Amino acid sequence: MLLRASGRTYDKTYDLAAVTGTLESDGGVPHGRLLVGFAEAALGEDDAALARARDALMTALGPPGLVDAAGVVGLFNAIDRVADATGIPLEPEKATASADFRAALDLDRFAVSDRI
Repeated sequence: MLLRASGRTYDKTYDLAAVTGTLESDGGVPHGRLLVGFAEAALGEDDAALARARDALMTALGPPGLVDAAGVVGLFNAIDRVADATGIPLEPEKATASADFRAALDLDRFAVSDRI
């Protein structure tokens, strides 16, 4: 939802399907495929894949970009785990605002039925 909101603010168009790995493009985000690959590798268990993704991101974005990407991956991972572990439901206004892209990406398949 944040990316869609920032796109509206800055008059940019992003294809949110890029985060599901179903696109061959960057989804409108500079280095988007590299960023998704890094996030997936960081949350995975393949150390070699993580090293490759980290090296590719370092080459593309340099040390500051790699640090920023790692911080975002860690933060979002933590926020999601806390929300899931405590059973925080999706607020009604966020459910309404995100219904279209949740449906397009079939994200509700991951939801506990009484939480959305």
